[in-house]
Amino acid sequence: MSQEQTALAFPTLQGHNFINLTTFRKTGKAVVTPVWFAQENGRVYVYTGAETGKAKRIRNNPQVQLTPSTRTGEPLGPSVDAVARILSREEEPGAKRALDQKYGWQKKLFDLFLKLRKFRHIYLEITPA
Repeated sequence: MSQEQTALAFPTLQGHNFINLTTFRKTGKAVVTPVWFAQENGRVYVYTGAETGKAKRIRNNPQVQLTPSTRTGEPLGPSVDAVARILSREEEPGAKRALDQKYGWQKKLFDLFLKLRKFRHIYLEITPA
């Protein structure tokens, strides 16, 4: 694998602003959610609420699928299998930096809104399965 392929473990996501993050319920039923993401050093990072359904499902089953999509969730390419984990607070700065760089003022505005609402957030790190 080349250095560029290593840096982009999910090349089908390159150039997209949204992905469908598919998580799985205990029953095995898939749940698809369009989210912002940033890809860096062979990993994908996602920002979400600590108590969201996707966070709960990932705590129970780290197997996920990633699909490039529109902001409304319309698929724009093939899905790839991956594994997600919730980053510790100490691990978050790299994920935050990657997302801040990609989304700029939109992410800062989103952060401000969430801070005002006292929204507890987490970062997910997603790697190839």
